[in-house]
Amino acid sequence: MSFVLSSQCRNTKKLFYNSPVFKLNLPIKRYIQRNCCVFSNGMDLEEVVRILESYASPSLAESWDNVGLLVEPSHPHHVRKLFLTNDLTEKVLDEADQRGANLILSYHPPIFSSIKRITQETWKNRILVKAIENRIAIYSPHTSYDVIKGGVNDWLISCFDGNVKPIKPNNDDSESGIGRICELARPLSVSKIIENVKDHLQLINLRVAYPNPRQEMISSIASCAGSGGSVLNDVEADLYLTGEMSHHEVLHAVGNKRTVLLCEHSNTERGFFDELKPKLHSLMDGKVEILISKTDQDPLIIV
Repeated sequence: MSFVLSSQCRNTKKLFYNSPVFKLNLPIKRYIQRNCCVFSNGMDLEEVVRILESYASPSLAESWDNVGLLVEPSHPHHVRKLFLTNDLTEKVLDEADQRGANLILSYHPPIFSSIKRITQETWKNRILVKAIENRIAIYSPHTSYDVIKGGVNDWLISCFDGNVKPIKPNNDDSESGIGRICELARPLSVSKIIENVKDHLQLINLRVAYPNPRQEMISSIASCAGSGGSVLNDVEADLYLTGEMSHHEVLHAVGNKRTVLLCEHSNTERGFFDELKPKLHSLMDGKVEILISKTDQDPLIIV
């Protein structure tokens, strides 16, 4: 990749590259590589944010949500590497830093409730401090990605053929909204549906709740990425597909003769990044390298 350096950057780079400190201090090395070189590729942070907002406007998010640009380094801030993750943990932030990310898109917002102090006492505060110290911006789309056509909820239900529509459509766009309900093109057995979901989400196991008597064939599926209990409550469908529901929400569903598939919260969201990556690459004209986290995973495993 070709690049152009200012005289100040060239001198700084030469100084550190020839210094024993540079060879030993990886954080200094990554800082020089991330911030001194002005590569021909890359975009200004403000331009990247405009593109992200045009893809899914923050105004589409739920009123309780906290979306958009959450951490902004001082100007100017050039983005050459955009790092995608479902959850921003300390381990994931270390990975983003090591891979030279200038901007992290974290589906779940790492800042949700108000913060009265930023110290080293809590893991979320440590994430904010490290991101700021390393000049890494943070953007979160969360529920704005859930409601858009072609977003997380459409991706989740895409392993089935049929007529798909939102459970709760937006007032100005009937094809976008909260949750999805799919009238299957042909009825499927519960075992076939489980097989499709496991393959789609790349899961070995998931949790199932059966009504009594068990349903043999399913004609309709209602789905909601993440925590779907409130969205799916009393929706007319044979089967509910989501990440998590409370004990009593599951009892209510099976009591109403519905089968429930629970895949764990983030497992119903994370795979969307494989579809999002080429979309963002195209929207940014290939100027920004899009990375997907290799360490991000659901905190719950079945043993």
